Amino acid sequence: MKILRNYILKEFLGPLLLCLGLLTFVMVLIGNLKRIADLVINKGVDIFSVIQIFIYLTPYIVTYTLPISILVAILLALGRLSGDNEIIAIRASGINLFKLILPLLVIGLALSLALAVFNDQAASYSHFAYRKTLQEMGIKNPTAAFEEGVFIDSFKKYILFIYHVDQKKNRLNNIRIYEPQGEERPTRTIVAKAGEFITIPGQNAIKLKLIDGTSDEPDPENPTNFYKLNFRTYFMNLDIAQMQDKVVEKKYKEMTIHELKKEALKLKSEGISPAPIITKIHEKLALAFSCFVFMLLGSSLGIITRRREKTINIGIAVLIIVCYYPMYIGLTALAMEGVLPAAFALWLPNILFAGIGTYLTYKLCAS
Repeated sequence: MKILRNYILKEFLGPLLLCLGLLTFVMVLIGNLKRIADLVINKGVDIFSVIQIFIYLTPYIVTYTLPISILVAILLALGRLSGDNEIIAIRASGINLFKLILPLLVIGLALSLALAVFNDQAASYSHFAYRKTLQEMGIKNPTAAFEEGVFIDSFKKYILFIYHVDQKKNRLNNIRIYEPQGEERPTRTIVAKAGEFITIPGQNAIKLKLIDGTSDEPDPENPTNFYKLNFRTYFMNLDIAQMQDKVVEKKYKEMTIHELKKEALKLKSEGISPAPIITKIHEKLALAFSCFVFMLLGSSLGIITRRREKTINIGIAVLIIVCYYPMYIGLTALAMEGVLPAAFALWLPNILFAGIGTYLTYKLCAS
């Protein structure tokens, strides 16, 4: 049994390392090809500095490529064994298929736990180092203050949250602006469907034009209360002097789970929903445990397909990925906006696909 286990692990580890290296390289290079060209050609950055930047970026990419690589590798490994009738020979020798799959599931669980720690520590740190390096080189987009999916507290008096930023058009979509009023007073909130920002020459300020929204305005008779004001356009000035003197701060995806929990408590005390932060905590963990889910699902499918052709097994992997990740991304967006609880939304894809994998494994081992 030990010889058989080692044989199967050898069949799995080769495709895993190859797929992980290839996928990570492609995602880092292709996903940032335009930026590489801009750094080298337009910004005059030397190639060694560019390499340093993308070394920092790689751990963050690995958190996405490892689960996909596990799925592809296990489908290729077991698909070949099944296609060569080696699985039939193993069953004929009296070995239950669950004993064959169990070591793979243990590896899947171990990789999930390792990725959870890696995602929380190494990937968070490296992505922060990546942005710091860009700033130190002086390569900073003028719209960097308006980053999507992050509470921005770089401006005096205001805290901003922007769901989407179109930096090419200087366009902001789905904006929330909070103005804390101090203890025992409600936080003023401004919500707008869209916005545009305009730099004011010679001044440390940005004029923000908000479009189609509502604003909390103080009640003249009772300033501690607000009434809702609907507007088509609304202008406000944001002081950026504080932002210019400020060191690079961590985004939520660059914080550890411990740091995220502290930030969530801080926002709660200010009367602001911490839904985006809670979502990030579950995202770090749910994404890591997709390794185990893909191992469970891929193990059964790899045996059931009984195909040697690599294209068939890669096609199955692509189909699963196309189903899993759009669902994951859509539910994450709903959790970010507070429509669904993060604990439910982020773990639902894992639960569904693990359920399918468990059912197929049971049917396979019981037959």
